[in-house]
Amino acid sequence: MKSAVETLNPTRVRLTVEVPFEELKPSLDAAYKKINQQVTVPGFRKGKIPARVIDQRFGRGAVLEEAVNDALPKFYTEAVNEGELNVLGQPEVDITELKDNELLAFTAEVDIRPALEIPDYSGIEVEVDAVEVSDEDVDKSVEQLRERFASTSPVERAAQDGDVVTIDLEAKVDGEVLEDGVAKDVSYTIGSGELLDGIDDAVKGLEADGSATFTSELKGGSAQGKEAEVTVKVTEVKVRELPELDDDFAQLASEFDTLDELKADSRKRLEQMKKYDQATQAQEKVLDELLKLVEVPMPEKLLADEIQTRKHNLEHHQLGQMGLDLAKYLEIQGKTEEEFDAETKEQAEKGIKTQFILDELVNKEKLNVSQEELTEHLMRRAQSSGMSPDQFAQAVVEGGQVPMLVGEVARGKALAVVVEAATVKDTNGEVVDMADEDEAEVAEAVVAEAEGEGEEKTEA
Repeated sequence: MKSAVETLNPTRVRLTVEVPFEELKPSLDAAYKKINQQVTVPGFRKGKIPARVIDQRFGRGAVLEEAVNDALPKFYTEAVNEGELNVLGQPEVDITELKDNELLAFTAEVDIRPALEIPDYSGIEVEVDAVEVSDEDVDKSVEQLRERFASTSPVERAAQDGDVVTIDLEAKVDGEVLEDGVAKDVSYTIGSGELLDGIDDAVKGLEADGSATFTSELKGGSAQGKEAEVTVKVTEVKVRELPELDDDFAQLASEFDTLDELKADSRKRLEQMKKYDQATQAQEKVLDELLKLVEVPMPEKLLADEIQTRKHNLEHHQLGQMGLDLAKYLEIQGKTEEEFDAETKEQAEKGIKTQFILDELVNKEKLNVSQEELTEHLMRRAQSSGMSPDQFAQAVVEGGQVPMLVGEVARGKALAVVVEAATVKDTNGEVVDMADEDEAEVAEAVVAEAEGEGEEKTEA
């Protein structure tokens, strides 16, 4: 076999391949054997039909077509390996010559990873929010915990903000009660905003057995998005009672004996959360600066496929689970379809650039992924997917996705290397140490977000 590579542009090549006919013999033999098992010829046992009879009955051309279809992937792969190409996606193959007993010639156009030059990235500087936890932050955290331990008791008075009311609802559209527009004994906290727009004003001032009617746009169900006339009847009014903020509350709501200990723990937890947020912010900003430093030619077909994949996942998975279509989603977001398309293209380009650049850094920095790192990543992915680690691992192996997971970990490590080399300062002008042991984990999450987690990766 002879092959040659022609560069069409920085991200696409054309392979020209010539195969002597004798190299087709194994595939030709396999084609006769396959046809032998599929057809019946009077006077011959199944599987024992001579090749000359198959040629006479079904045509030599059918055998050659079967043989070529079987052989093409092998010869294409050999040509890719000979050319030391890092290909992306499926090739567009064109058979240019097929002479029986002489020659098979074909061309294959395919996208390739562009060659990238990674410049010195140690000069990257970014600013992040300072880790500051105020007394007000702590008080708010404790108050949220206190809300969880609130109790309710019935009262014989008109409903007020913050009360818990038990209500019956009936929704009509065009004067007709909807089949799914009736609900009984619904518990609702006035002011929570968890139900329909306008319901707070309707129920405030009502006592038990009181009712009111208001107009609201339905947020779900068979008439989602339509204006409905909603009748609400209050069957019970309850007042929420919060526990006293004292040591008894600390013992009730936590493992601590005193309120001061509970507050100290809340402060510590808030600091940890803000540190994680700070690390995420640093990783995202450093990644954005890194992307600005490297010129990345964009494979057009790969980009088009990535855009289509992101649109498909949004429409058929994310929005489908929420009962929305794309038109309604765009209306809620206040975007036109043109704005959505431009935004999707920008995100897809960023995802592809991120993968290309970080993969190049993995090679440049000679980064390896240990079994322990891969296992930890698998555990995190399993948790986010809602599957057990064993189930997730089995799905990954059966789907041949282990290399993809290794790539995710390696790219996270590559970004962590860049972040550690960068200068990160907080809004107080203090240098932030980014050499924490959890930085690689944070980087993995940031890279996954940039690439589009859960979507098809731009793998070769």
